[in-house]
Amino acid sequence: MSFSGILSIALGAILIENFIYIKFLGICPFMGVSKKMDTATGMGLAVIFVMGLASVFCWIVNRYLLVPLGLEYMQTVAYILVIAALVQFVEMFLQKSVPSLYQALGIYLPLITTNCAVLGVALLNTQYGYGFVESVVYGITGGVGFLIAIVLFASVRERLELTAEYPEAFEGFPIALISAGLVALAFMGFSGLKIS
Repeated sequence: MSFSGILSIALGAILIENFIYIKFLGICPFMGVSKKMDTATGMGLAVIFVMGLASVFCWIVNRYLLVPLGLEYMQTVAYILVIAALVQFVEMFLQKSVPSLYQALGIYLPLITTNCAVLGVALLNTQYGYGFVESVVYGITGGVGFLIAIVLFASVRERLELTAEYPEAFEGFPIALISAGLVALAFMGFSGLKIS
């Protein structure tokens, strides 16, 4: 694959087809962990790691196990098992190495297992027919897009909490949804971008 093809996949995953703002995948941890910048950054980095590794292992499982055995219909189940194992690994690593981040992420860390963005990247790699390198690039840059989205949104939420004045009815979750919608509209501006 050429450099321009890799760049096209990367920019597509980060901006044009952002998992949060364009595909609307991974909204649960996005809304739950985006109240503070440090937890948002930690979650974003964990998702990059899991998406990258999930792309690698799911591609290997699909290519060397499911396709040769004619078990393509088991892709979703197999991918969920691979992702669950990876998340357990990340959870154990964070618990031992960065306990403060482990505590801050709380229930949302195990929810990476059921994060549809992580499963979505594995399924989209298969659907798009990506090879190994393309799958890894799409997985990692999809995670980078997730990180950018959650960090941008966390900065907006922190700013709103400190300085903004809005009607009392919008306090908490409603203003977060409105803010997410406005940021998503900004990301929609990338939808016409063509890379050749």
